[in-house]
Amino acid sequence: MVVRQAKISWLWRLVFFCVFLSIANPTVASYGDKLPEFQDCVESCKEVNCRLGNRVLPLYLRLLLWTCASECDYTCQHIITEQRLARSPPIPYAVVQYHGKWPFQRFMGMQEPFSVLFSLFNFLAHRHGLAKIQEKIPKTYPLRKYYVAFAYFGLVSWVCSMIFHTRDFDITEKADYFAAGASVLYGLYYTPIRIFRLDSTSSPTKGTLLRLWTILCLLLYAAHVAYLTLVRWDYTYNMAANVVVGIIQNTLWSWFSVTQYRKVGKWWAAWPGMIVAWLVLAMSLELLDFVPFGPGGGWIDAHSLWHLGTVVPAIWWYSYPERFLVKDALLDLERGRLKA
Repeated sequence: MVVRQAKISWLWRLVFFCVFLSIANPTVASYGDKLPEFQDCVESCKEVNCRLGNRVLPLYLRLLLWTCASECDYTCQHIITEQRLARSPPIPYAVVQYHGKWPFQRFMGMQEPFSVLFSLFNFLAHRHGLAKIQEKIPKTYPLRKYYVAFAYFGLVSWVCSMIFHTRDFDITEKADYFAAGASVLYGLYYTPIRIFRLDSTSSPTKGTLLRLWTILCLLLYAAHVAYLTLVRWDYTYNMAANVVVGIIQNTLWSWFSVTQYRKVGKWWAAWPGMIVAWLVLAMSLELLDFVPFGPGGGWIDAHSLWHLGTVVPAIWWYSYPERFLVKDALLDLERGRLKA
């Protein structure tokens, strides 16, 4: 009991630490944008190279909507970064952000290739999980539609993530943030439906609660999008909102995990709690930023590793040999037959 309490105490300390960082660490304006040498480099590049417009660029870059001006911006980021790294004596914080991003190395026109790759891994995990749900869980199971919807929310959010990390535009950024927010909120939406069985048709009270819960979640998402769109595009608020929603969801699953494990005595029943612990650790990568690393620098950063860190929980949730959602659904069906 003492060991279990120590583990729980450690987990909650890490959770509150992540929340504190998400709220107390506001987004800082990019220092690199203001560097006179960077601004001069971009202007000189455009003056010399952009007289013929975008035709100077290879076709694959134009297909991804790179322009001569954006190519100059990208090139100058790396020129200035190399100059700052080569200074003697070394200067502190030689690698700085430009336009809110680190100077990543581009690959085939993709601005953040490893974030794209790891987002693809997540997409494939959700697609495989969707196939398992559709294959293993009977259509008659009441919660099946909620699990299928959860997978589709995941698929859409990771497609938007791949697009955004390929090319960062205002519209791709908003699509990524709104899709991710919808996926996180839907995760909270279906969690109490499963845990408290709000889908039960035998209880009018639960039916009323389900309708109220659905309306509340829709209103919360609409308010979230409206605030970011009409009031202020606030990165700190968006991060804090997603963290808080995630913590509520994870708390419910942790409680359910302990309860289920005591009932069935099987390891798979405790997996939601283990997945929560994994996600809390992975969350620190999203909140604790650092300079990208890799061959030549500028390839893998904290955000891309956060995307990598969410692959295993998705596989664990859906597709591991004793996948939680499928095992839980089949056990639930078996209990229903026994009661009947």
